[in-house]
Order: sequence, then structure tokens, then C-alpha cells
Amino acid sequence: MRPLLTGLSVTLLLLLNTLTLIGPMLLIALGKLVLPGKALKTACSRGVMWIAETWAELNKLIFATLLPVQWDIRGGAQLHQSTSYLVISNHQSWVDIPALVQAFNRKTPYFKFFLKQQLIWVPFLGLAFWALDYPFMKRYSKEFLAKHPQLKGQDLLITKLACEKFKELPVTVVNYLEGTRCTPAKQAQQGSPYQYLLKPKAGGVAFVLAALGEQLDAVLDVTVVYPGERIPGFWDLISGQVPKVIVDIQTRALDPALWQGDYENDAEFRQYVQAWVTRLWEEKDARIARIRAEF
Repeated sequence: MRPLLTGLSVTLLLLLNTLTLIGPMLLIALGKLVLPGKALKTACSRGVMWIAETWAELNKLIFATLLPVQWDIRGGAQLHQSTSYLVISNHQSWVDIPALVQAFNRKTPYFKFFLKQQLIWVPFLGLAFWALDYPFMKRYSKEFLAKHPQLKGQDLLITKLACEKFKELPVTVVNYLEGTRCTPAKQAQQGSPYQYLLKPKAGGVAFVLAALGEQLDAVLDVTVVYPGERIPGFWDLISGQVPKVIVDIQTRALDPALWQGDYENDAEFRQYVQAWVTRLWEEKDARIARIRAEF
């Protein structure tokens, strides 16, 4: 009974927080469409980001007040809101996103996620994602692309166009290289060589680096680990059934060579980026094993 009451209470407060702030956010976002001049549009963008950060900070307060979860944040001490970062993280659960909020809100610029197109239809949140200029990706299966080859590369084109927008203000771009949440079934299906991860996809991050490389200060290599054998879901979190979440942050310098090539057409450069991603993933898999050995 207690988890149910806790979950309902947290849900109600999260919904109230969202309904209170989404109106002002959308009003300011509309200003970007109708107001003249770059300065006014940029001011509107800053206003939208401030409201989003306030929303996230109030959600953190709700979690801290009602939930027993311990957020074990490791690293990331020298972060700044005035510069841009690329966050590369493993992905296992919807709880990953509150974990990133706990680690980075008001320490770095507000997040930009690449979202599945279907999420624009989520009540309230879809409008908020639009206001925040989150790019919506439409992924096609290999079978579909075989029948419609003219659509090949559209997701990467969307990535590139979205990153052009990000040049106007400091930004934290979040890239889940696995492309989907990692599960044992998905690992087995793709024959993943990693113990705790799916195979990474380098194309998306290559286009982010090509568009924003000189603007980015560093890569924040994030590893989220949940103690226990079962990966918790969002209901587990808001109903008070997640005792601890570990967020390990490794700040990595960026090699300019990572964005000084043509990923699509230069096989040697593509291999270089893929090798860099593979090294990150091998180190991340080993890091997860070391963290899990603690409990």
C-alpha cells in the first residue's frame, strides 16, 4: 500500500509542476516564432531554458522530499553552464533521465535529447519537447529502407540540422549511442560483445561532432548503474522502490580530429570515429563491472 500511495503522491506533484510551468514555457516559445530579430528570439530561448531548469529543480525537490533514493554522483565537479558538452551515456531505463537531471541540472546547459518521433504526441511533454527545440527522429528498419532507399540518411540529416540550432546558445547534447534501452533480450538478439551494453552506433555522434565540435568543451562520459539484479522502471522510482542510483561521470577532452572529416563518404575517417566509440564502450563495460563489484 505504501508504494502505491507514494507513487500517486509523486505523480500528482510532478503533474502539478508540469501544468504550472508548461503554459509560460509555451508562451515564451511562441515568441521565438513571432518576434522579430535574432536578439529577441535568443532571449526567448534563454527564457524557455530557465523555465525548464526550474521545472527540473522542483522535480528534484519532490524526489528528495518523498523518495528514499540515494543519488550517488561521482565526478563532474568542474562543470559550467556557460559552455557546451556532449553527454554519452548507457541507457537501460526511463530512470536514466532523472539520473542525468540529478547530476547536471543547473551545472551544465539544459539537455537536448534526440527523441523518437512518437513522443511528440505525449500529453504536455510533447509540447514541452517542441518548445525546447528537441529534435524528433524517425528511424526506419533495414527492410523499410530497402523498399524506400530515398529515405536513407534522413535521421542523420535531422541530427545535423538540429545541431545547427544548438550553435545559438550553450547546450548539453545527450546521445545514447545504443539507440534504445539495453535488455538481455536485445543483447542476445544483436550478439553484443559487451556484458552490460548493446553495440554502440557511431553515426549520430559523428554528426553531432561535425556540427558542434569546435563549440564543445568536453565529452561527459556518463555511466548509470543500478544496484541489484533487476533494472528499475520509472514506477519503481516514483513509488519509492529504488534505494540507490550510481551516476559515474568521466570528463574527457575532445580530439579535434573527430570532427575534421566526412563520416558518410570517407571510409578511413569513419573507421577512426568508430574505433574511438568502441574504446569508450569497452572502457564503459569494464567500469560497470567494477562498480557492480562494490555490492
